Amino acid sequence: MTPHWLHGSAAGLPVEGELPDFEGATGWLNSPPLTRHDLRGRVVLVNFWTYTCVNWLRQLPYVRAWAGKYAAKGLVAVGVHTPEFGFEHDLGNVRRETAGDRVDYPVALDSDYAVWRAFDNHYWPALYLADGEGRIRYHHFGEGEYGRTEMAIQRLLDDPDRSLVSVEPRPVEVAADWSTLRSPENYTGYERTERFASPDGYFPGKPHRYDAPDRLALNEWALAGDWTIGEQATTANAAGGRILNRFHARDLNLVMGAAGPVRFQLLLDGRPPAGAAGEDVDADGYGTIGDRRLYQLVRQPDRIADRTAEITFLDPGAETYSFTFG
Repeated sequence: MTPHWLHGSAAGLPVEGELPDFEGATGWLNSPPLTRHDLRGRVVLVNFWTYTCVNWLRQLPYVRAWAGKYAAKGLVAVGVHTPEFGFEHDLGNVRRETAGDRVDYPVALDSDYAVWRAFDNHYWPALYLADGEGRIRYHHFGEGEYGRTEMAIQRLLDDPDRSLVSVEPRPVEVAADWSTLRSPENYTGYERTERFASPDGYFPGKPHRYDAPDRLALNEWALAGDWTIGEQATTANAAGGRILNRFHARDLNLVMGAAGPVRFQLLLDGRPPAGAAGEDVDADGYGTIGDRRLYQLVRQPDRIADRTAEITFLDPGAETYSFTFG
């Protein structure tokens, strides 16, 4: 398959439909508003994302590299930021994370999901590639297929340079270890949570003092202390609140934040993480949250096994949203 893609032409890419316009965007970053007319004659790579999505974060180094490598050859990358959580609608948050993630290509803000609906999109992340006549010729949903996607870009640009980009991802952008990943994403808000294991169950929208079970089965999670489980976020009402998760993966991430700085400590099977500390904690498991974003808590360097993570928040006000793994 690789030689075919390396030496193929644009004619081998089927026409999948017309590139929708971006008129439903609620704003733009890094660019004035763009229309199909503005983009006519350019190859357009459209990337649907939301800034807390770990799958998009792991795709980002490639989109960033393609935008840089092929801009002078006629490629325009357009990020469409369609928020998942309520705080991702906030312009200041999106502007901050766009800068922090080094997304320097045009970004359409899609807070009303109008562009999402125009593309009939259903996934974060999603890639759509359109030719200079405004026809979609390729798409890919989720992570992976980076070589194939770049070859499609080269075909539409009629680019004789068939080399592929190499990337240097930040720790949170490193691809998952799929061979050891046994834990799915899970949410802490009552709208979508699964496998909650505190003995009394949960009390939606009401402050409650929770207890942790004696043990957690794989992929169960629990609370201990005074918490309120909201629709999207579960919030610690007092200092000392704990959240626990039994997982099997190299990486453990938690989307969280707070109105002000909140200190926390992570223990892994009852001990500080040491060499398994993620980007956002030190070797003793201590860290601080503030901005609502994805925090990398665990990156295991050795043999992967079932582990129990226990995060204790040393100040009140911590908001937790979802666990993700890699």
